[in-house]
Order: sequence, then C-alpha cells, then structure tokens
Amino acid sequence: MSNLALIAIAVGNTRTHVGIFNGDELDEIVHAPNEDRTKVVELVTGAWKARAEAEHRAIALASVNESVSRPLRSVIEDQTGEEVYVVGDDLPVPIGIALDPEATPGIDRLLNAAAAWDALKQACVVIDVGTAVTVDFVDGEGVFHGGVIAPGAQMQLDALHERTDGLPELEFSVPEGEPFGRNTAAAMQRGVANGIRGLAWRMIEEFATAYEAFPLVVATGGDAASIFKDDELINRMVADLELRGISVAARHALTENADADE
Repeated sequence: MSNLALIAIAVGNTRTHVGIFNGDELDEIVHAPNEDRTKVVELVTGAWKARAEAEHRAIALASVNESVSRPLRSVIEDQTGEEVYVVGDDLPVPIGIALDPEATPGIDRLLNAAAAWDALKQACVVIDVGTAVTVDFVDGEGVFHGGVIAPGAQMQLDALHERTDGLPELEFSVPEGEPFGRNTAAAMQRGVANGIRGLAWRMIEEFATAYEAFPLVVATGGDAASIFKDDELINRMVADLELRGISVAARHALTENADADE
C-alpha cells in the first residue's frame, strides 16, 4: 500500500483544511471557513470520485473542533459511502509522548510534531501560529515533550478591543518599517507581532538550555510566514504541517503495518 491516495482533513478552531495526497506528495490544498461545510464536502467527494481507480485510497480527519467535525464526518461518509478514519481514535499518531499522565494534548500539536519528526529525524521545536500560538519540543528520539500555548494574533487584538474602552477593533497585519508604533493601531499590531516573536525566541532558548543542544526550528500556521519572515531562528517554514502529520499517521497505520503483514 505504498501508493495510498489520501484525502486529509484538518478541522481547526475557525477553518477547515483539506489536503489531497498521492503517496507522500501533497498535490492540492484547500482552506475554508468552518461555516462553509458545503465547500469542504464538495471538494472531498469530488476528490474521492476522481481517485476511484486508485488501488488504495482513504479519507482521514483530525479535529480540535468536535462541533464542526462530527456532522462534517457524517455527511462525507454519507456522500462517499466510505468510512472516514479519525486520527487519535482510528489512527494513532506515530510520536512518543512524555507528558503528565492526565494530559490531553491537542491532536493538531501531536500531528505537527509527528510530521516534523518524520521529515527531520532530529530534535526540533515546532511553532504553530494560528488561532492560538503553540511552541512545542520534540527530542532526538522522536518524543513530544509539550511546550506552551498562547493566544494567536487576532485573538490578542480582539481581547485588547473588547477589554478596553479606547482601543480599536483591528484585523491583524504584520507591521513593517520602523520599530515605533506612532499611532494606536500601529502600536497594537507591533505589540502583538513582536510578542509572538519574543515568545518563540524565549521558548527556543529555554528548550535548548534544557536539552543541552540547539534544535532545528520549524514554523507553520496561517500567520507564521508573515510573522517570522526572514527570522534567523526559523530553519524551515512548512505550510500545512498538520495535514502532513495526518498523512504520516495514515501511512503508518494503513500502509506500513499492512505491508508488514503481507
């Protein structure tokens, strides 16, 4: 089953991401607001039909938003007549875990870690900048140690507006030019962007100190490319790392294990 045709679906807090894989190759990516279920269903069902001749094909879903993913999964299964594998339930994430016994890390963080480890096979820090910001550490044996979670850029701006009388409502954009915020909006944008950069830099330093070696740093997520553009601490910028993690999980569970049994 080395040539698995996979439709990977990642349901986030605000957006759903769909990746079409041919083996290890990510051929197509589509992003849609969680409210636009019709777009996601049409894409998945169309991709499924287009790959009817594939010897091996599957649909796998990972979610941090069950209220969106449960009905989405049901509709896709009804439209395709195929079981949708759920990562974490049907498909384990191939990554070691060193967390508190009662800890329940988000499946997105584990999939990011699994994808980074699968590609690098060495210690790494994974920064995901989306609705929330996560900075996590994977050691040189492929074990996920957790990290930190903080509000994302837009969430921070929304909180500044909602919890104060005088700060405006803004859509996040990365400030350019001089370092001074010479008006309120510019000061807010700079505070948020540099706060995320500072968080990442600080945690990379702390992880490296604890590990006694400097790991590679991988950044992903919707705001990563703009916030960390030209940042010397970022070794790799990988769009849609979570989708690649779903592919890694599917490959391990559905192809490598099956090949070993043959």
